[in-house]
Amino acid sequence: MSTQVEQIAAIVSASGVQELGNTAVRLLEADDAEREAVAQQCEQYRIDYAFLPKIDQLRECRILAMDMDSTLVSIECIDEIADAVGRKPEVAAITEAAMRGEIKDFTESLRRRVALLEGVPESALLEVYEQRLRLNPGAERLISTVKRHGLKTLLVSGGFTFFTERLRERLSLDACHANVLEVSNGKLTGQVLGDIVDAHGKAAHLAALAAELGATREQIIAVGDGANDLEMMALAHYSVAYRAKPLVREKAAYALNYSPLDAIINWFRLSH
Repeated sequence: MSTQVEQIAAIVSASGVQELGNTAVRLLEADDAEREAVAQQCEQYRIDYAFLPKIDQLRECRILAMDMDSTLVSIECIDEIADAVGRKPEVAAITEAAMRGEIKDFTESLRRRVALLEGVPESALLEVYEQRLRLNPGAERLISTVKRHGLKTLLVSGGFTFFTERLRERLSLDACHANVLEVSNGKLTGQVLGDIVDAHGKAAHLAALAAELGATREQIIAVGDGANDLEMMALAHYSVAYRAKPLVREKAAYALNYSPLDAIINWFRLSH
């Protein structure tokens, strides 16, 4: 057992340490009054932690809901599309401000960014998907594990169906909702078709699936990184901020600042 784990175990007066693998441990009967001290120590050591009053069976959950850009995948797709016409810095600045919560109207920020994509050849979308889009570490194991334990997987994105549909097929996701880019004569028009999936839209899609499945808040895991994920995350007992903006880390129940996505699995008991 590492010195770092021993120090944290001492802080919380743990009765024992259970190894969960090479990179994770469970401290038994930890004193949760020491949360602040643990937070400081873990930040110093660049370790993620979660206080869990009880360890639920993963199969008792019903839904895993995830954001796409910078959560499931490592890029902001809209920024990379903009790179095709030399407008990435301009678009990325708006994206960053929106994700940090500095721009309150996500719909307006999306329309502004999409307008800057006017004239981008449709072929650029496939280039972004094939050459730049990468799943974040642990994504495939997280999704395959929750599916094996009976959870439904939902991808809700303020990004675009071009990417979510390919990911749905690739990862066998149960449902995806995102925005539709208008294309004319092989080029983007700078417009979005239909209703925009914003923060409220993401939450509405998750609420609808929960109602359909009869899932309670305690049975929902929701993962996001930006301000427009907060309404969706508020519907979940397991609200997880992944490499997230400060505002999101502050409001989420749990945070993964250093660990891969499949670290979420460590919070549950797995049935065999």
